[in-house]
Amino acid sequence: MSIFFSARLWLLCMLLASPGFLPSRAVEKIIRFPIQTDYTVHDPAFRESISHHLHAPLVEGNEIKELINGVEIFPAMLDAIRHASNTITFENFIWRPGELSDQFIEALTERARAGVKVHCIIDGMGAFKFDRSERKHLRSAGVQLEIFNPVKFWNFWEWNHRTHRKTLVVDGKIGFIGGIGIADEWMGDAEHPGLWRDTEYRVEGPAVGQLQGIFMDNWMRCTSRVLHGTNYFPVLEPRGASVAQAFKSGPRDGAEHARLLYLYSIAAARQTIRLSHSYFVPDNLAIDALIAAAERGVKIEIITPGIIDWNIVRRAARSRWDRLMAAGVEFYEYQPAKYHCKVMIVDDAWVTCGSINFDDRSFRINSEGNINVYDRQFAARQIEIFEEDKTQSVRIDPKSFKARPWHVRLVENFWGLFRGVL
Repeated sequence: MSIFFSARLWLLCMLLASPGFLPSRAVEKIIRFPIQTDYTVHDPAFRESISHHLHAPLVEGNEIKELINGVEIFPAMLDAIRHASNTITFENFIWRPGELSDQFIEALTERARAGVKVHCIIDGMGAFKFDRSERKHLRSAGVQLEIFNPVKFWNFWEWNHRTHRKTLVVDGKIGFIGGIGIADEWMGDAEHPGLWRDTEYRVEGPAVGQLQGIFMDNWMRCTSRVLHGTNYFPVLEPRGASVAQAFKSGPRDGAEHARLLYLYSIAAARQTIRLSHSYFVPDNLAIDALIAAAERGVKIEIITPGIIDWNIVRRAARSRWDRLMAAGVEFYEYQPAKYHCKVMIVDDAWVTCGSINFDDRSFRINSEGNINVYDRQFAARQIEIFEEDKTQSVRIDPKSFKARPWHVRLVENFWGLFRGVL
């Protein structure tokens, strides 16, 4: 199947499965009114509230290390897998044949044959190109592989609900979360337009137990079985200085957790908001929240893709930016490679990162997972990365953007009609 045809098949599936065409697990929005706070992200009231709203307490004693691009990400992930002694749990959206796939299959099957319990979940839509022979090879070695919502003709009402979570937990002690897929375009160092610029996070400490809990959610949905005990949930000693929480969001459980996190964090911002997002397509309430933040003096900077795998998504996104630019929000488009980061930094202290895009699909329809970190030192490092990405981006001039031709606006507004499913 050609990339051209498969891409359009995916779009057709999504449009047919959208709330306007078929019943959906997430049609109505729960949060309909602005969130207003008289305190900031630094206040204990914010940290206490976000813990209870997301059903995941902020826990101390975590070490969280960013990994930049495939050149850093995959050696770390594969090394952790190869040193597993008890359990591996792995969930991802995309798995495609290639060199990277071969490396993961080799590492996972070797550990499974050595007696390690290996559990994998891959999304049904993301597994379109995941060869049956590769699946069989994994299963024959003892890997317990599940496909989340397999795409079948008779379950078309389920097509719209995907798992977009990307987690790996080894022995219940070392976790990874971010935005990567198992496909060769994530390899390398984002050195040309065919590759992805992405960030993954390696986690040790009590928050790893929460990452494991995210995986268990869809594992139980796929298998109706419960994984438990110290091989999966060991006692986790403090490993660093970061306060963090890992949480799940999805239409069946944790409805609108992702959207709530972003709206609440924006409402509590008082100085700066930095957003690095591959898909930035805000709804009306999010636009109002960002404009309100800008009006109270918050400096807002957003890095989005200059190159994107789905140009129609970029068109849909740009249909939402006029009011934000008029309010002083600064937009930058990353140039060297495709941009897949999903990070928000608020007031130089509060960071969220993981699989969540800033769009309706991530906020209400997909199963997602993020880790939130309250740590000024960690945030400072993420700001350094943000600023480095900015140097490789082009700022969008508001006057030029406003003066773009009518036919460009027409195309953007057309695709903007489908922003909830792209």
